[in-house]
Amino acid sequence: MSEELAAPIEVPVEALSDETLTAVIESFILREATDYGREELSHETKVLRLRKQLAKAEIKLIFDANTESITFITQKDWAKLRP
Repeated sequence: MSEELAAPIEVPVEALSDETLTAVIESFILREATDYGREELSHETKVLRLRKQLAKAEIKLIFDANTESITFITQKDWAKLRP
């Protein structure tokens, strides 16, 4: 017998306090160990880039109940996940 998986849901960043959003962004950066190419970017620059992408609606904050985790994905990838 298999369990039905819950669909991921978008978390409106406006619903988060600035402190919580910063913590989520920083956690994502540390977890993903994002490589930005030839030049190393500071942690603060990475945080600012993610905030800008959120402000432009280029990325979404997504909660996956199946894994009890949150992550950022592109608008394009989010559109693919939605029925």
